[in-house]
Amino acid sequence: MKKQIIIIIVAIVMVSAFVIGGYFYTSSQDNKASSLVQKNSSLLEKDGAITIGNPDAKVHIVEFFDPACETCAQFHPFVKNILKENKGKIKLTLRYATFHEGSEYIVKILEAAKKQGKYLETLDLAFQTQSHWAIHHKANPEIFWRFLPKIGLDMKKLAKDVMDPKLDKLIAQDMKDAKALGANKTPSYFVNGKPLQKFGYQELKDLINSEL
Repeated sequence: MKKQIIIIIVAIVMVSAFVIGGYFYTSSQDNKASSLVQKNSSLLEKDGAITIGNPDAKVHIVEFFDPACETCAQFHPFVKNILKENKGKIKLTLRYATFHEGSEYIVKILEAAKKQGKYLETLDLAFQTQSHWAIHHKANPEIFWRFLPKIGLDMKKLAKDVMDPKLDKLIAQDMKDAKALGANKTPSYFVNGKPLQKFGYQELKDLINSEL
């Protein structure tokens, strides 16, 4: 009987140690992430990056995304709805983290479309048709290209603008900034400079609401 009690006590101690250790590890990782962002907070702002919403909004969301990322496509309408529900209170800045093969060219299409004033329409189209051109986490720009005339883009101008060498530098800079900020997956969100520590729809909404 005593032996059984000792075994139970040892098991309880081991489980408790595991739980406590896990808590402190998670806390340490969260503090590390926050410290990294605080150290490099100036990198969240970037001239020329697409910003949606009131420029003087109380809450500023910075999102690093990959157009070929399935989770990014799933979160896109969710974030749009949050902006709609809090019109004038939130602004969203979009940055790139091209982790998927071939997604750099999709980004170039987005940036070229921006010159025609159709960035957001092209982004919506990219996410709506993603299942057709992004297969097994690999982007196929040629397939996406076939959808583009639907939104009234000047395709000749687009073909010229995607070749702009400045776009390679833009993508490289965003990737460099993402790494410095600890945005090692997509989508990665920062709300008023605070990183979204635990990923999820409700967690993002809670973080935004805490800043409103």
